[in-house]
Parts: sequence; structure tokens; C-alpha cells
Amino acid sequence: MTSGTRAGSRNATSAFDAGGATPVLRVSGLEVTYYTDLGRAKALDDVSFALSAGEKLGMVGESGSGKSTMALAMMRMIKPPGRIEGGSVFIDDTDLMAMTEDEMRQARLSKIAYIPQGAMNSLNPVTRIGAQMVDAIKSHSARQSRSAIEDRCVHALRSVDLDPSVFRMYAHELSGGMKQRVCIAIGILLEPKVIIADEPTSALDVVTQRQVMETIDRVQDQINAAVILIGHDMGLMAQFVDKVAVMYAGRLVEVSAVRDMFTAPNHPYSKALISSLPNLDNKGVFQGIPGLAPSLLRLPSGCAFHPRCEFAMERCSVERPEPQNLEEGRLVTCHLFDEEASQ
Repeated sequence: MTSGTRAGSRNATSAFDAGGATPVLRVSGLEVTYYTDLGRAKALDDVSFALSAGEKLGMVGESGSGKSTMALAMMRMIKPPGRIEGGSVFIDDTDLMAMTEDEMRQARLSKIAYIPQGAMNSLNPVTRIGAQMVDAIKSHSARQSRSAIEDRCVHALRSVDLDPSVFRMYAHELSGGMKQRVCIAIGILLEPKVIIADEPTSALDVVTQRQVMETIDRVQDQINAAVILIGHDMGLMAQFVDKVAVMYAGRLVEVSAVRDMFTAPNHPYSKALISSLPNLDNKGVFQGIPGLAPSLLRLPSGCAFHPRCEFAMERCSVERPEPQNLEEGRLVTCHLFDEEASQ
């Protein structure tokens, strides 16, 4: 990795540190590559950011931009042909990337929890909900009594607005929203410091979506965790997160407070995403982003977005931009802001 890229990583992290609070999560230079028969695809390219306790970060971008890969990499759950090539993920002073497999197994749920996409496929269909919750706790705290473990499980179910009777049910007896809440309850059993929610509302109707998001909001307040919300629904992001990070072709291209992102986005890709949202001023008019997201096996030279960018300059096709801090809490990866960042 070049020194310029390393500097970009430090800039990305400092964009979050500027608020003064000590970050509970620090991701630095995270890289993931998939080795396929067709070639080498870099799915995550030098991603760096930080979050404080109680903060919510929304991660957005088109399919294939690297959002879910980032979540799985943080959990050390990347499977072959994927490989974590570099970087660190610190929770407080502990680097998850430096842990042994046994240590990382203990860190899952206790330090960092993952709420998967599609709860319908995440719960064991032939095991009662309670048994799955009990197993999760026993794998970390084998010495606790059965009654203490069950009390903790019931408390977790109540905290996500589920009746204790769910403890004795099977997954097929629950609605989609209830299954998603069970996944949230399992995620908070051991009160982790970081929760990653990977499109937790993608298969739910709009009413249930809001209920699930309000549940995540409430349980976050209860345990003061940092939350990363991955998704495509910009409307939900606008209502529930503090900061928004935009990914494109495996890189973070912009990070800012949610209000700034929706009122004054900086990166051309962020502007295109916001412009594509329907609004009351232009009813029935939908504005898409021209072109297609590039294949990670054949990324364009220079800035990966330049073939679709209306502001592209000659240097964009040959020179790769690095992350830069424009002001406190705002980061952008674009040549248009080189002069502004250097002032």
C-alpha cells in the first residue's frame, strides 16, 4: 500500500475523531480481495472510519459497492475465495484482526454483533427461538445458571417488544417483523459495543420497517452501542442515522452528517444518489444515474466513477483521488476538492 493511501486512511479516520469524543470503533485501511477464475477483484479498498458510542452511521451505495463485504470483514466472516488483505478493526483498544479464531468467536456478540439481512434465513427452522438464544449465551458464559440465562433471553425479547411466549416458538410461527426483532434480540444479548445491521428492513412492508428501525433505535439507547446501518433506503437513513457514508466500487467516497448529506452533498456520486430520490416538486419524474456500476474485476483507471460523472476532468481518468477532510466531520474522495482541502 502506498504512503499516499495510508495518509488517506488517516484523514478518513480523523473526519470522525474531530468531534472530540473517544471513538469506540476505529476501522483503518480495511481491504478485502476475492480471487476468482476470472481474476482478482478488490471488494474493499482501504476503508477507514471511526464511530463513538451511541452514534449511528448509515452506509449507502449501489449493490456491489462493498457495504456487506465491509460488515462481514469486520466480523472476520469473509469466506474463500475472499481474503482480508490488510487493515485493523479496533473496538476500544482491541484489534479484532489480530485475534485468534477462538478469541474472535468470543468477541462476536460480546464486543461486536451482526444483524443479518433477511431474518427468514437466519434462524434455525427446527430449533425453538429460546434454544437459539440460550446457545448464544452459553457459548460465551458457560457458568451462568439456566434460570439466569433464560431471564436474560426474556429481557432481550421484551426490549424489542416481543412477548416472552416467543421464547418457546419456532421461526415459522413468527411474522417477518417478529423474526427480524428476534435477530435484534440475539444481537443485543451480551450488550455489544458495536452493532452492524445489514439491510434489516429489506424484506418488510413500510409499516414494519419503521417499527424495526424504532426498535434498533431504542435498544441502541439502552446499551449505548455504536450502530452501522447498511441499506439502500435513503428515506430511512434520513430519519434514523447521525452520519452517512457513501460507498462506490469498494471505496468510501463521502462521509458527512446526515443533514449535510441530504442538503449539500459534495461528491458527484452522492449528488446523483440524492437527485435520484423522488420528491413532491417533480411528481412522476425519476432521475437515474447514467451508466452502470463497474465490475470489480475491471475497474476504470483513475477514479472509478469518472465514466459516469458529469464533472469528470482529464486527470480523473488517470489519477486516483484520495480521501480528504473538507471541514470537521466531512470527508470526500474527489479531485474537485483538492484545492479546497489543501487550504
